[in-house]
Amino acid sequence: MSQAERLEVWCAGEEWCPVTTTATVLGPKWHPVIVHRLLVHGPCGFNELKHAVDGISSKVLSDSLERLGEYGLVDRAVIEDRPIRVRYSLTDRGLSLEPVITAMAEWGQDHLTAPAE
Repeated sequence: MSQAERLEVWCAGEEWCPVTTTATVLGPKWHPVIVHRLLVHGPCGFNELKHAVDGISSKVLSDSLERLGEYGLVDRAVIEDRPIRVRYSLTDRGLSLEPVITAMAEWGQDHLTAPAE
């Protein structure tokens, strides 16, 4: 990846830290979940994605998709004008997160358990 294609993301401290910058992109609660669902389900319409990301509000999903689009991870394509229908998909940059998201899922599977009812 060329320097021009790299994301400029805020980093605390004097030196650039790739962990901090990656956490800035994936740190918001729903970002990795949205990327995971798009990896699993492929391109989705807004309502389909909202259903797949159980518990997220429409506003938070919309804001998160916008931010992920700004980071170059998610593409938004209008597929029908009337009524307007939009399809969200991962870009090549978004798809490159697959090993990270898979590692997160595997770690969660190994170390976490559902809360007792």
